[in-house]
Amino acid sequence: MKEYNLLKLLKNKELVDNKIKEFELKNIIERKQSLDEIKGHMQKAQHNLEFVKDTSSKKYADWAITGCYYACYHAALSLILTKGYFSKNHQATLLILIKEFYEKELTKEEIETISQLLNYQDVLFYVESKNKREDATYSTKIKFTPKEVEDLRIKAILFVSKVKSIIEDR
Repeated sequence: MKEYNLLKLLKNKELVDNKIKEFELKNIIERKQSLDEIKGHMQKAQHNLEFVKDTSSKKYADWAITGCYYACYHAALSLILTKGYFSKNHQATLLILIKEFYEKELTKEEIETISQLLNYQDVLFYVESKNKREDATYSTKIKFTPKEVEDLRIKAILFVSKVKSIIEDR
C-alpha cells in the first residue's frame, strides 16, 4: 500500500469500516480470539527477528528485509487477535490495526498505552516494510545497502517489542 492510500485510510474511518466489511463478506477477515494463536504469532515474530539477525550480516540482505516484514506481520496478527479478529491478507490486517489501534477513543489508560506504543510512525513503518518486502521478494534488485537492512531490522525489533508490550499489558 502506498503512503497516499494509507493517509486516506488514516483520515477516513468510514472508508476503513467499509473495507473491513468487504473483507468480512469475502471471509478474509474472521472474528475469533485464541490465546494460543496470539502466543504463536508472537513466537513466529521473534523467530523471524532471529532469522534476520542471522542473515543480515551475510549476503542475503533481500531475505533479511523479507524477514523484517514477516516479523512485523506476525506481531500485527497477534495484536489484532487480541481484539477478536483474524486476517488472511496484509491489507485486511492493516485495516484492523488502523480501526482498533490508531487514534481510537478508548479509556484514558488505553489511550496512553496505545498512543505511546502504536502511533502514526508505526503504521507507516508497517506499510514501508511491506513495500520493501515486495521489492526484495519480487524485484530483480538483489542488493540492499547494509544500512537499509540494519535500519529496517531495528524498526522491526521496535515494532515487535511494542506489540509485545501492548499484549502483555492487557
